[in-house]
Amino acid sequence: MKINLEEIAIRIHFRPTDLGYVIYLHGKLYREEYGYGEAFEAYVSDGLFEFYKNYDPRVDRVWICEHQGRIVGFLLLMHRAHKTAQLRYFLLDREYRGIGLGRKLMDLYMSFLQEVGYSAAYLWTTDDLPAAAHLYMSYGFTLTEEKESMSFGIPLKERRYDLTLASKN
Repeated sequence: MKINLEEIAIRIHFRPTDLGYVIYLHGKLYREEYGYGEAFEAYVSDGLFEFYKNYDPRVDRVWICEHQGRIVGFLLLMHRAHKTAQLRYFLLDREYRGIGLGRKLMDLYMSFLQEVGYSAAYLWTTDDLPAAAHLYMSYGFTLTEEKESMSFGIPLKERRYDLTLASKN
């Protein structure tokens, strides 16, 4: 089945069952594709609960991608201290990769960063996601930190990418 980008709806508000499904989807995909254990699913759960608990629609945003009534993609912008935003939980279901959805979500993320007036953004990812790293770097993020980790049940390198935005003065 050929999926057209225009067929995918993107909404910016949670609905009942979204949190649980996004946690499930992360756990399922990262287990199948990278061998991550349940510690990763717990990590996503903790982070989404933190976001939900501290949610402020003026400075926080989710983008929930749906196709035929099913969540197929997700991205979250979480406010942090000092006009900094964190990019978290970027996920595309396998069959929705390569159609421009990831770039569309990054465009929405970058637009919201500028609209709110953030001065910086950062994200953490792992070394086994080179396509994601390439996408982040194409938007100006640079690798600033790397550390060995067993956080998700397998040996990997966690990587931090940072972005500094031009001020609007």
